[in-house]
Amino acid sequence: MGFNWKQLQNGSDIRGVALTGIAGQDVNLDSNIVGQLGTAFYEWLKGKSNSASPLKIAVGMDSRLSGPQLKAAFIEALVAAGAEVLDCEMASTPAMFMTTVTAPYNAHGAVMLTASHLPFNRNGLKFFTPDGGLEKKDIADILAIAENNQPTEEAPKGTVTKVDFIGVYSDLLVDRIRKEVNSSDNYLQPLDGFKITVDAGNGAGGFYAHRVLEVLGADVSSSQFLDPDGKFPNHVPNPEDGIAMKSICDAVKANKSDLGIIFDTDVDRAAIVDEKGNPINRNELVALSAAIVNEEHPGATVVTDSITSDGLTWFINEELKAKHHRFKRGYKNVINEAIRLNKNGEESWLAIETSGHAALKENYFLDDGAYLVTKCIIKMAQLKKEGLSLTSLIEKLPVPAESKEFRITIKADDFKAYGEKVISELGHLAASKTGWELAPNNYEGVRTSISSNGVKGWFLLRLSLHDPVIPLNIESDTPGGVEFIARELLSFFNNFSELDLQSLINR
Repeated sequence: MGFNWKQLQNGSDIRGVALTGIAGQDVNLDSNIVGQLGTAFYEWLKGKSNSASPLKIAVGMDSRLSGPQLKAAFIEALVAAGAEVLDCEMASTPAMFMTTVTAPYNAHGAVMLTASHLPFNRNGLKFFTPDGGLEKKDIADILAIAENNQPTEEAPKGTVTKVDFIGVYSDLLVDRIRKEVNSSDNYLQPLDGFKITVDAGNGAGGFYAHRVLEVLGADVSSSQFLDPDGKFPNHVPNPEDGIAMKSICDAVKANKSDLGIIFDTDVDRAAIVDEKGNPINRNELVALSAAIVNEEHPGATVVTDSITSDGLTWFINEELKAKHHRFKRGYKNVINEAIRLNKNGEESWLAIETSGHAALKENYFLDDGAYLVTKCIIKMAQLKKEGLSLTSLIEKLPVPAESKEFRITIKADDFKAYGEKVISELGHLAASKTGWELAPNNYEGVRTSISSNGVKGWFLLRLSLHDPVIPLNIESDTPGGVEFIARELLSFFNNFSELDLQSLINR
């Protein structure tokens, strides 16, 4: 039986097991497979390109242990196909896209070897052209080319040039901060006097401390876990992880920093921490981003994922006088929806997920954690001149009394069909139950407002994008409301024998 190429697709990325060491996980992304993917990407890109000259392709990686070996295999395949390869070595995912739109590099395509925040033994590939990240269909097409693996005409060997592109990318951010902060008395170091703590989680984001902030005069001496280490020995590099967020919050408080910054492994996501050590992530980060963008583009639509809070909707619609368009989970879904709205004449400058993926129209709708953080730092420096803090922008954001996510595993073989059945039947129940009201204009799962027994809140049940799971998000403005709503829903879920309800039962 041949290799199952389709198992490597993870939406618009490729991910797999690159190292042994975890029981039950066999390697399916080794040098041979990655080499074939390199050949396939070249063939796919050649079919899309009108260039008569050899294609120029940039390749980078994060700090994963398997990165150097897999990058070498990918580059070797590209060179054999005749490509001009830009070896960017350690880089970030957003920087790799920027190789396609930054002169004089202007790569026809770019690849980042990363598996984001997944465990150390995993790795993957994210692909770009000057039009942005590839779509699910593009990944399926590349995998199909790799599967067929037909020998092609032997091409003249390509070339490899090492490029410090993360330095080029850092300079772009430095220049932007200098111009936007516009501190005439200290133009070169407008962040002089600020103490900023950066936590890279031993991923690829350490450059931001020394090659951006320190260059601008900031004190980054309190930063932590900047050195790349694919074992991720300190904490998971993930702004959604509780341990990771506690670590950066504690560091900000201990060092009396003006700001904390935390990146995921490949720097396409970020969160920040205010001067009091409070995390600004999830709904707070969406609100802050929306407030900053709204100053530049008043009244525009903000596209978010489906699990954002009702308080955020009020803040965007009523406080900012903008428009909240709550869409589906998945950063590509959110980005593509914002692009669609713009094409249809509805102005949208921000597409952002609660996970920390944020893409701005002004920045190619690229989900770029470092760019978002840069926008926040510019605003922080501007506000300090007025004696205000960054959090003053979101002081009117309603904060729920409680919120929690439960992940309910589906045991059925056809988990998508089973999950859709559960969601459909819950929708019928919600439409008829007193005190429950289905949310209008809902694009994913079933979202229901609750006003019953003194409890005011909402829940969202949706199907996971890739896993046999139906995540259940509950939020309440009333203490004890999550428990009340969870108990109400448990009696419904007990009718479905193929659901593992332990997360709800053990709440």
